[in-house]
Amino acid sequence: MKLHNDKLRELGLAVIQVEAQAITDLAARIDANFVAACRALFACKGRIVVTGVGKSGHIAGKIAATLASTGTPAFFVHSGEASHGDLGMITAKDVILALSNSGETTEILAILPLIKRLNISLIALTGNADSTLAKFATIHLNVSVAQEACPLGLAPTSSTTAALVMGDALAVSLLEARGFTRDDFAFSHPGGQLGRRLLLRVSDIMHTNDAIPSVLENTLVSGAVLEMTAKKLGMTAIVNSENILLGIFTDGDLRRLLGRNLSLPDCPISDVMTRNSTVIHADFLAAEAMQIMQQKNINALCVIDNQQKVCGALNMHDLIRAGIV
Repeated sequence: MKLHNDKLRELGLAVIQVEAQAITDLAARIDANFVAACRALFACKGRIVVTGVGKSGHIAGKIAATLASTGTPAFFVHSGEASHGDLGMITAKDVILALSNSGETTEILAILPLIKRLNISLIALTGNADSTLAKFATIHLNVSVAQEACPLGLAPTSSTTAALVMGDALAVSLLEARGFTRDDFAFSHPGGQLGRRLLLRVSDIMHTNDAIPSVLENTLVSGAVLEMTAKKLGMTAIVNSENILLGIFTDGDLRRLLGRNLSLPDCPISDVMTRNSTVIHADFLAAEAMQIMQQKNINALCVIDNQQKVCGALNMHDLIRAGIV
């Protein structure tokens, strides 16, 4: 069969339209059962155990991951493995969230007696309200679809999309109910860029002690240049004898001075430094340091404490290495 571009676009569009309609139809199912499911999940003293097999199992795994990353402790158990030892993961404090489009999945039905014995809540997401699983469940969420996007009506497509969206609706509703914040999200995603932006502090990446480029106010420009060259941050802090910041001198300042008729080697750095320079404190987020640099169009910052003493320094390269940029 020859594939024509227009036909391929037509087929792709048809899938999107069918699945979009399946999602739209879910709006009517955000009802009393949905509210009851949210309350049961919110009240859970243990963890949410999400289970399923096949394509429903893949969706169940994603729902468990979304719940766990948004403040609701959850994990996935494959229904087939549950009967071979993994049931030991389930406790009387848990809530089961089971996915089965038919509601007759053999592996799930096999563990229903244990769920009954443990006397724990079972929330079922099925496409068949008259199924064994739906009738057994404490709460049933109807995720039925008018048709699968698969033209043969065989491959789970619209049905898995509907289940996934219902799972997201549960997770986000619980997120709001728990008062889950961006900082909370960052703590569960420390390896991602968002986590770094919300968790990493200036103190975590700044140069300290002998690595801080710093000279006294009576140092000559030539000495300040040597300090900048040695410390490789493109700037140096100018301090008094008590290490209080008086100003800053940067590579850019040096380039601008080269166009002036000054005897640079004999010029005190205090005569040419930038006073009232932009600074930051060590407990600020590294992302805030980046924002300040971008707004001020500068590449480096001195870090000071509450007594205006220099305690660190950092530049844009430090932020890049830390994954903030």
